[in-house]
Amino acid sequence: MKPRFLASTCLLVLTAVAAIPAQAQDVPAAQDDYHSGGDSEIVVTGSRKTARQDVLSGVAVLSAEQLTESIRPSIGDTLAHTAGVTATSFGPSASRPVLRGLQGERVKVLTNGIGSIDVSNTSVDHAPAVNPLLAERIEVLRGPQSLLYGSAAIGGVVNVIDKRIPASVPDEPIHLNAMASYASAADERNLAASTEVPLGGGWVAHADGSWAKSNDLRIGGHALTSALRAEALASSLLPPDPDADPEIDFAANAAIHGRLPNTASKTWSVGAGLAYINDGGSIGLAYSHFDSLYGVPLRLATLPGQGQEAPRLQIRQDRIDAKAELDFDGGLLDRATFRYAYGDYIHFELGADGSIGTTFLDKGMEGRLELVQVESGDWTGTSGLQFVNRSFNVIGDEAFLPRNTTAQFGVFTVQQYDPGPWKLEAGARWEHSAVSAQPDPSQPQFYNGTVAFDAFSASLGGGYRLTPDWLLGLNLSRAERTPAAEELFANGPHAGTEAFEIGNPALKKEIAWSLEAILRGSGNGYSFEASLYHSWFGNFVFEDRTGAYEDGLPVYQVRQADARLYGFEVQGKVVLARPGLWTISADALADYVHATISGAGPAPRIPPLRIMGGLRAESAKYDLGVEVERVTPQNSTAAFETPTAGYTMVNAELAWRPWGRERPLAITLSANNLFNVEARRHASYLKDYAPLAGRDIRITARLEI
Repeated sequence: MKPRFLASTCLLVLTAVAAIPAQAQDVPAAQDDYHSGGDSEIVVTGSRKTARQDVLSGVAVLSAEQLTESIRPSIGDTLAHTAGVTATSFGPSASRPVLRGLQGERVKVLTNGIGSIDVSNTSVDHAPAVNPLLAERIEVLRGPQSLLYGSAAIGGVVNVIDKRIPASVPDEPIHLNAMASYASAADERNLAASTEVPLGGGWVAHADGSWAKSNDLRIGGHALTSALRAEALASSLLPPDPDADPEIDFAANAAIHGRLPNTASKTWSVGAGLAYINDGGSIGLAYSHFDSLYGVPLRLATLPGQGQEAPRLQIRQDRIDAKAELDFDGGLLDRATFRYAYGDYIHFELGADGSIGTTFLDKGMEGRLELVQVESGDWTGTSGLQFVNRSFNVIGDEAFLPRNTTAQFGVFTVQQYDPGPWKLEAGARWEHSAVSAQPDPSQPQFYNGTVAFDAFSASLGGGYRLTPDWLLGLNLSRAERTPAAEELFANGPHAGTEAFEIGNPALKKEIAWSLEAILRGSGNGYSFEASLYHSWFGNFVFEDRTGAYEDGLPVYQVRQADARLYGFEVQGKVVLARPGLWTISADALADYVHATISGAGPAPRIPPLRIMGGLRAESAKYDLGVEVERVTPQNSTAAFETPTAGYTMVNAELAWRPWGRERPLAITLSANNLFNVEARRHASYLKDYAPLAGRDIRITARLEI
């Protein structure tokens, strides 16, 4: 089937279905026998609230209870055991999600549906200004609906949802949610609390705060791989070089074991919000401050001439969020929602002596208006618009980007027709972007000018409910992504990633045709979900390591080529027995992605096949579980990329709810990487220099009253 024909089909369907609401007749809800079949998980990220069972693409939801078990200081590591998700693992503090092998500019991290307004997309050593410790839930959305949040979401969306702007009036005089944890691998201590207080007359106040501190991370073996250790030891035997850095001790680098230097961190945040809520809607405003000081693992030098720095990053962000929601009585619209955020972000890259080497400044605002149509028979839909403005600058000796601005405006719609066992969904988004570089006259190495793009994305999906609890779905999308300033204009050394990065102002739009099939269902004592996807990229943007060195750093040149990506995710759970008050169950998960770039071979940093399985025993007061994770070796590597050995981890967990499942207190004790294995994630830039945490004994207590 030709891409032009597919695009025309999507447009024809959108045009045809737009006429249906005026002709459709209302059907009583009691006659609808085909909906979600009791699935209580509601997905709020996307066009409208939808039962997870009915979503036509891969989606994951981590509730507060699940977050108690999986919470980590970084959003990437918090989600690392979710199907189709791994992490960049640039140390324990700066770890962003990797969705189906895609990361960076292709994965959008949101807070309550609005971008994080930071520079975490710029580089893997930049931590998102998002605090999972305060999350009420986290949703991961892949597929067509993620494109409602901008072309940068071509790989998917991670939405961290909190109560900073209250959405309801508590029934009790004060609602409190608190969490505390300790983890042995980094002597990590976390405290977080939030509260909502009804003030009367529909007014609700919110306050929250968090504090986290950790030491250097314990690891299960050496910091360097065996190949790099041998290389460093060989370098230590060479005659002294009078021009070399005298502080680099190659033999000492090879011997680093048990601890990962320069990975300690300290983070705190505070926030406050106020909302007015009544039957006709709500309006709210919130302020938050985020502050973090952390180190990133060293790219330890193993050869003469290589640079070696130990940067620490000091991040600060002040952010204002606003939300207004208006409910309508009848007519064409059911609800209108407007969200807005302004962020003032700064971070410093600090030297070993505390001096500021490079400063990153980012100010931005984002807003989106969503208009939800009244359900008319079997027809629903949401349309809206979104705008983003960003001003970004890098100052210092290692400024690898010029001062630049980005302005985006987008219009989107998703329409759903659900007449019975069949479910149809179509969506489209148009977006205009203008990215301008305005370098200082003293920076002639940078491009000076503006590049503009118009991007159009469309999707068409269909599903059939084999039974009320089983859905078979298929969706097709064509997405266009506009290059970011970092991909266009970079030209210089970046200490955080230990790389010399060179962008390309002549980049074209990235285009992806994607096809995904999904089967999801549940029954008495079991659940199952599988998705199979295939994407064809045109003008795929990637960083090509050239093999050259500049300023002692490896050179990465941004290039474009056609690419192909495919893979699968499958997961399930089954109850094995119900002895007395206990329920014994088994669960399993597997995911895999394969990506190749035309003319270049395998794409870099693509995670290999992963298989996880576990057994759980659950009761009203206790949960016991053991889990085995097997990650296979990755030998399909890009040029200048090394293979990554596989590993097997064993984790165990005990949860205790002193007053039962519905009561306020839960305490979880877990042992992660029980046998202290040396494990490295292939998706990480620093995989050969920074393995994952070794044995980690973690205790977490969560209280909600």
